[in-house]
Amino acid sequence: MKTQNTDPKVLLSTLWIVILFNMIIRDLHEFLRDGYMEEMMTLEIPEITMLVYGVIAQIPILMILLSRVLKETLNKWYNTVAAFITSLGLLSTLPTADMDDVFFVIIQNILLVIVLRIAWKLTADDNGFKSLEA
Repeated sequence: MKTQNTDPKVLLSTLWIVILFNMIIRDLHEFLRDGYMEEMMTLEIPEITMLVYGVIAQIPILMILLSRVLKETLNKWYNTVAAFITSLGLLSTLPTADMDDVFFVIIQNILLVIVLRIAWKLTADDNGFKSLEA
């Protein structure tokens, strides 16, 4: 993969899009499993669990934007924290995972490692947000 001429911020943002799509496709993929809908109808999921996974799902969505607008120093740290939290959320699903879930978690974690690698190669600058002025 040739990335020398690609803006690292654009690459980071694109990787977060791919991670998010993988999360969505993994969830949609479950609907094809026999008995999934019936199983979901009988589950009683606590509100706090729904909130936690909602926050974890929101992280890649937010990082799509933040990866493009944050200056390099903040970008490095936000991507690091976001990748760590997202990875923990993905790994927390493994105790009840089947083979396709494990496959998606492996792919997503590989992408998160790539995010970390790119984020830590960003050069330092003045911290804060990029100016929106032309």
